[in-house]
Order: sequence, then structure tokens, then C-alpha cells
Amino acid sequence: MIAAFSVTPLGAGADVGRAVAAAVRIVRASGLPNETNSMFTTIEGEWDEVMAVIKQASDAVLALAPRCSLVIKADIRPGVTDAMTAKVRSVERYLVEE
Repeated sequence: MIAAFSVTPLGAGADVGRAVAAAVRIVRASGLPNETNSMFTTIEGEWDEVMAVIKQASDAVLALAPRCSLVIKADIRPGVTDAMTAKVRSVERYLVEE
């Protein structure tokens, strides 16, 4: 599965960078393929391992803020690997053709 998720610390003031960095640190340490941009972190793996990382990332935010908002969007395709990059390659292929 691929999951794009966003954790937002609430009640910790305007500067949320430290708490978000704690969540991203968890994702990067997981060893699963991942990518972080300005809005979401995307992670790829089996359901149980991806959801465990998302929970740990949320817990890391809650260690620094009294509340955490969590948004998750998932593409669940059992048996598929490397979908995170394959999907982008497919779109890029069509962009080059035009």
C-alpha cells in the first residue's frame, strides 16, 4: 500500500516544525520507502507496517503537542511494490510524449 499522510500539531503554537520533524524522523527511521513534501509524507509498504509507522509518527507529535490532527489517503493494492515511483514514471512518460 501507499499512504500519504499529514500530522498537524494543535495547541502548540504557530511553529509546528519541531513536532512535524519528530514525525518525519520516525518515518525515515522505518526503512520503508518514503518521501516528504510541504503538505504530506508518503510511505509505502504492507498495511500493518505502514499503519504502525503512522501511529508512531502521530505519537511523536502528541509527545510535543496536546492534540494531533491526522489526514490519511491510501492506495491499497496487495502484491504491488515500488508503486510510489512507478506511478510517477507512468505520468512522466505521457508528459514526454506530448
